[in-house]
Amino acid sequence: MRPPFPPSPERSAEVRRRFAEEARSERPDLSTLCLLVGAEADGELDEAGLDAAQVELDRLAGLLPYRPGGPRAWAVALRELLGERMGFHGTPADYQRLESSLLHEVLARRRGLPILLSVVWLEVARRAGAPVYGVALPGHFVVGFGPDEGQVLADPFDGGRVLTGADAEVLVAGATGSGIDPSMLRPADPLDVVLRILNNVRAWAAARPERSDVALWAVELSLLLPSHPARLRYERAQLLVQRGEFVAGAEELEAYADVVSAVDEGAAERVRGEAFAARARLN
Repeated sequence: MRPPFPPSPERSAEVRRRFAEEARSERPDLSTLCLLVGAEADGELDEAGLDAAQVELDRLAGLLPYRPGGPRAWAVALRELLGERMGFHGTPADYQRLESSLLHEVLARRRGLPILLSVVWLEVARRAGAPVYGVALPGHFVVGFGPDEGQVLADPFDGGRVLTGADAEVLVAGATGSGIDPSMLRPADPLDVVLRILNNVRAWAAARPERSDVALWAVELSLLLPSHPARLRYERAQLLVQRGEFVAGAEELEAYADVVSAVDEGAAERVRGEAFAARARLN
């Protein structure tokens, strides 16, 4: 199996316990959750590695100027530090790497997907006291500074470039074919950010059937979040069957069918048929 190598079953169980506990806490910590995603992907990320990543975020925050000013001044200060001085940015090739979705790897490589680079911006800026939040534009995550009436957006994937209104319109139009809606500019909830990161991991694995192991842990972490799409249970069942775990997959399909039957009995029967076919593959 190609690196990153997964953790041992015992380590994975501990990582998942902590992930679920953090996700259900009163104020879930985004960096902790992202690093636990990394620990589920990479068995070499031990406790010392988790601590080192948090220390690096603290160190970077300490390099920012003290209270540089309003939202635009904060955005410029982050761009100058992280984008220009430290070299954090993304390239099209980063979409082809699992490491681009793992926070500890992004901190080490200074490359990543827009949402992971945005997590770096968010966590460094938050530690320094900036009025910062994530903005989940369709197809391209960015960061926002300041209140609605004075909001400033920056694109960490482009080295922290401060965006004009027209820039944001172009990003949204490229993803949706339509204009920007004010609702798209609202602060993103940390748990929604984590779910979107896990969706990216699932999409990466879906294009690589030989990495169904990655798809499975991404689905299973998603299911530990307090709010998640019910259909993820169906996806997990399909992955189990794909990996030859026919009994476990059939049981999950049957459980999902029971949920679906309340709204669509026809769909439930089709899923039960899939469960029967999975069990038949044991013969």
